[in-house]
Amino acid sequence: MKHRIVVLGAGYAGAYVAGTLARRLSPADTEITVVNAEPDFVQRLRLHQLAAGQEIEAPKLADVFAGTAIRLRVARVTAVDPERQVVAVADGDVAGELGYDTLLYALGSHVADHGVPGVAEHAFHVTSRPAALRLRERLDSLSGRDGGGSVLVVGDGLTGIETATEIAESRPGLSVTLVARGELGAPLSAGARSHLRQACDRLDITVREHTSVEAVEATRALCADGTALAADATVWTAGFAVNPIATAAGLQVTDDGRIVVDRTMRSLSHPNVYAAGDSVYTLGDNGRPLPMSCASAGFTGMQAMKAIVGSLTGSKTANVKLSYPGNHISLGRRDGILQMVDQEAQAKPKYLGGRKAARIKAGIVRMSLWTTSHPTFGLPKRKHHLAAAQNGAAARVAA
Repeated sequence: MKHRIVVLGAGYAGAYVAGTLARRLSPADTEITVVNAEPDFVQRLRLHQLAAGQEIEAPKLADVFAGTAIRLRVARVTAVDPERQVVAVADGDVAGELGYDTLLYALGSHVADHGVPGVAEHAFHVTSRPAALRLRERLDSLSGRDGGGSVLVVGDGLTGIETATEIAESRPGLSVTLVARGELGAPLSAGARSHLRQACDRLDITVREHTSVEAVEATRALCADGTALAADATVWTAGFAVNPIATAAGLQVTDDGRIVVDRTMRSLSHPNVYAAGDSVYTLGDNGRPLPMSCASAGFTGMQAMKAIVGSLTGSKTANVKLSYPGNHISLGRRDGILQMVDQEAQAKPKYLGGRKAARIKAGIVRMSLWTTSHPTFGLPKRKHHLAAAQNGAAARVAA
């Protein structure tokens, strides 16, 4: 009987791991299934651009996995039962189960409302393709008005900054306000913060610093200081949260629901479960938790892939470097900030801004899409057989 590998989620981490496993492991010994809620690969790094009105490529996962023998199941994951080793899925009204021997959990994250009233009912976000298209439709309706409309972006993290600047540049007829809980761009170096302020001024973005939004209504946001900010569209970018499925499954998780793993991305509570991307809690080489990001998805996905191959073939698992070198922030299509950080995750004094930084960010995005769309490129064509389970024999390699 073939060893069943099930990958939950086909984002930057899941799609890469699935494709690479298909290249590394013999199809005579393994069966790989990918479960994803959408049939397309979503470039989450560019969803703010999609919302602003730009056309963003979304390759079909069937094309991404063509020739790999991977089975694609387009469905929502509704539950994981690690004791029975099954995953419950739903495709519309049709429910089913998938059994697994090894599971990679890479379901990513979604917008976090932090319990703020009205966010779920009235706010827009850009953490999924349907959500970004919903915001795009709203912006289209506002752009057609006489005098435009007002857009309020709540949250000045990377997503908030990129969303506000992209909308302001792509839709100059709209009034854009960016709300920051503290100082705008606080984690950045002094020079980068100055560059960000200049970009906001150039794009005519109003910045509200030291402002906390405590409720969202249909046409305004209510702040802790008693003020109300009018908005025809409120975009919530104040953080991410993970799916509660791992917690409900009884996996060992952090307080916020991320799966706790060892250095190889293997669950501490269930050894045949691995995690990667935003769903995993792991320490980087500097001893600090890796942030939710595309870069972290790449590092943790590669480590999980190597660990799964090593475990199944009886070979040694090499450690992948787990680092977070810095932030690449787009400020529209012609401007950006490249801010490197030190080993303490603090911004280094020097930064790169302007068109060159924008080109570097665009190159990173293109590379991320290409490597995900070609998960087997450059890997050895030899397929590794699984080690004999009963005696832990060394892996045999097929020519």
